[in-house]
Amino acid sequence: MKQQKKWYDYLWIVSLVYLTLGFLNILFAWLGLIFFCTPLIIAVVTGNKGYCHRYCDRGQLLALLGGRFGLSRKRDMPRWMVSKPFRYSFLVFFLAMFLLMLWNTGLVFAGARDLQEVVTILWTFQVPWHWAYHGTLFSEGVAQFAFGFYSVMLTSTILGLVTMVLFKPRSWCVYCPMGTMTTLICKVKAKE
Repeated sequence: MKQQKKWYDYLWIVSLVYLTLGFLNILFAWLGLIFFCTPLIIAVVTGNKGYCHRYCDRGQLLALLGGRFGLSRKRDMPRWMVSKPFRYSFLVFFLAMFLLMLWNTGLVFAGARDLQEVVTILWTFQVPWHWAYHGTLFSEGVAQFAFGFYSVMLTSTILGLVTMVLFKPRSWCVYCPMGTMTTLICKVKAKE
């Protein structure tokens, strides 16, 4: 008997909509804060990884592409990628890149730096993204944050797609920084 789908089984569409909107107008990148804050809030309130297991739109997208559409090799990840040192190191690296993004945003807000209309992919390759910025009533720092945050979201999506193809569909979930942070929150909550 086929299990009836629930509303949250279609959240993968949110990932596609988010990436498309950010491509068309970079200010939509601010919506990504929902994906950033919601897992942390759920972990703090419930003490579990309910977001990761049920509501994560990116995880669902990777499962759909890798599972139903067969784009995954469905191989196990190398042991080093599953290890705690790798996951925590990736989290530290990810947070450092996030703080650098915030620093650059602060410089634009302060007027010490001009707006950079680029999206940085894999923290290395700067792609001009000027077509997606049409001005704003707010400070250019608002747009700088959007460019930086969209860079983070696009980079993590690309990493997720690469690991989905090379390994099992939801391999990204093993070392996802949000998943690692929610795991740490759950561990702290369990000790309370």
